[in-house]
Order: sequence, then structure tokens, then C-alpha cells
Amino acid sequence: MSLSARNLWRPEVLWASGLGLGFLRPAPGTWGSAGGVVVWWLFLSGFDPVIQLLICAAYFISGWVCSTLVTRTFGVDDASEIVADEVAGMWLALAFLPTLWWLVLLAFALFRLLDILKPGPIGWLDREVKGGLGVMLDDLLAGAVVGIVLYVAVLSLQTAGLFPGLA
Repeated sequence: MSLSARNLWRPEVLWASGLGLGFLRPAPGTWGSAGGVVVWWLFLSGFDPVIQLLICAAYFISGWVCSTLVTRTFGVDDASEIVADEVAGMWLALAFLPTLWWLVLLAFALFRLLDILKPGPIGWLDREVKGGLGVMLDDLLAGAVVGIVLYVAVLSLQTAGLFPGLA
């Protein structure tokens, strides 16, 4: 059995593929990340960051379970159709940031860059941790790195007196 959009009737495929975004071409990871941004902007950005982290954690765990089921059922390692990892990574990157379109766009661009290049420990996780957990972990770390870097940048700008209303 091969993984395709015809399998979207399966709940684990629907969830792991970001409600089907992972089947869009080209660049399914970018589509998944963009979908994560849209959901965050419309539904999550108004919540307290701690609530956002809890939602992200729940999505991470469910994505891990569904990714594990998909990798086992279809005999794929880290299929490009699985984009739950991009969604969770974007949500983590954005959780503590102000809702400013340019900052969200910057977070999206940095996240995609780290997801594609996979530097340092991100690449190590991608290579060494297998199965559904491996699918999810490298993007979660990429999201954490982006979130931390941009959060520190925002705080630095505020401390320097630039963009005083940023938070």
C-alpha cells in the first residue's frame, strides 16, 4: 500500500498530513508550515503563551502517534506528506511572539530555513531518531530555536527603546 491522497479517509493520514496539506506540491513542508501559521494567526495567537504551549504539546503528541501509524502502515521513514511536524514546529516558534505580520513572516522564513538546512542538533535528530518521534522532533527543535532567537531579539529591541509597544 502506498501513501497517497486517496488515504485521507484514514484519520492518522488526515492528521499527519496536516488535513491534506502534505499532499500539495511542490514543497509540502512549506504548505504545512503555512497552514500552521494560518491556524496560529486565526485561532491560537489570542491565547496566553502557556495555553499555546499546551495546545502545541497536545498536537505534538497526537502528531507523533499519527506519524508512527503512517510510517508503520505505509512503510515510509519520513514521508514528505507528513507535515504535522511543521505545524507543531511553527506553533512552538510563534507561541511567545507578538502578533505582528512581519514578525510571523520572519519566523516562517527562519523556520523553513532551519527545516531545510537542518544544522547541528536539528540534523542529528533527523538522522538518528527514527519513526514517528523522529519525524516530529527535528522540527520541534527548529521551532524552539526560531522562537527563542526571535523572542530574545524582541526583548533586546524593547530594552534598547526601539518598538516600545512590541510586547
